[in-house]
Amino acid sequence: MLAYTLRRFLALIPVLAGVSVIVFLFLHLIPGDPAEAMLGDRATAENAARLRTAYGLDQPWSVQYALYMGKVLQGDLGRSVRSSNPVSAELAQRFPATAELALAAMLLAIGIGVPAGIISATRRGSAFDHGSMVLALAGVSMPIFWLGLMLAWFFGVQLKWLPFSARLDTGTRYVPLTGLLVIDSIVRGDWGLLVQTVRHLALPAIALSTVPMAIIARMTRGAMLEVLQLDFVRTAHAKGLRDFSVIARHALKNAMLPVVTVIGLQVGALLSGAILTETIFSWPGIGRWIYESIQFRDYPVVQSMTLFVAAIVVVTNLLVDLSYAALDPRVRYR
Repeated sequence: MLAYTLRRFLALIPVLAGVSVIVFLFLHLIPGDPAEAMLGDRATAENAARLRTAYGLDQPWSVQYALYMGKVLQGDLGRSVRSSNPVSAELAQRFPATAELALAAMLLAIGIGVPAGIISATRRGSAFDHGSMVLALAGVSMPIFWLGLMLAWFFGVQLKWLPFSARLDTGTRYVPLTGLLVIDSIVRGDWGLLVQTVRHLALPAIALSTVPMAIIARMTRGAMLEVLQLDFVRTAHAKGLRDFSVIARHALKNAMLPVVTVIGLQVGALLSGAILTETIFSWPGIGRWIYESIQFRDYPVVQSMTLFVAAIVVVTNLLVDLSYAALDPRVRYR
């Protein structure tokens, strides 16, 4: 197990290196002078030349990439052209907002998608089965940006039930502890802040969770239908075990391998979907930051954040692979 884990960690290195090369090349293939795009109205010939020299933009692409990766390997993600702040400092400030949103969306997706898939499989052909699968198909088909706008318009503008921008009400004072507002409010016993946080989190989390929820529900249903036809399930029923015990103790665990795989893959979907969701709901996370940095051609931010998101995705996939042994004793790693 340990040897397998070490080999998989070493295999992450070429994956991340390949991602960094692709992102670097795509950014530099965008038409136009990046120095002038970064400077905007201040783009004089002298300022542009000074910026190219400062960021090494006057060097060949191979030299620029080598300089960038050399800094990354030393833990230096560079400085944002837009704000002049270290990218690592802004990442530490913005990532908790994205992590909280992604965790809330994933909890919603798993908490609703898995039970819906189980009930649909055990009541195959029922009205609930047909209705939930129609909703799942609609959830997969709806673009996040359209759903986010509709949720903001209906619940925020028309009904005025929920706020649809920012993480807290305007003027609210908050001293970060972990950066995760839900956890901070619970630790401090500030229930008013907790209610306010949940209200602001509700709409973006629902919008972001819709596609993963639908995929998880459909995968859970399919996996459960396959397992329920196996001999050991029929044997458990023949022994007189209750339906709940058969499903919870026998069928569900064996059906979870493909479901866990899908859940792991949805981490990347959540982080990519967060760019649209955070932009729509003015959520101060890394998704909105990446979007604004792409518009501004802020190379250090875009390159570093893409590499950071890629690292999260590949590490999550590794953890999913390692979880197979806990779910199925027949799985052995060599």
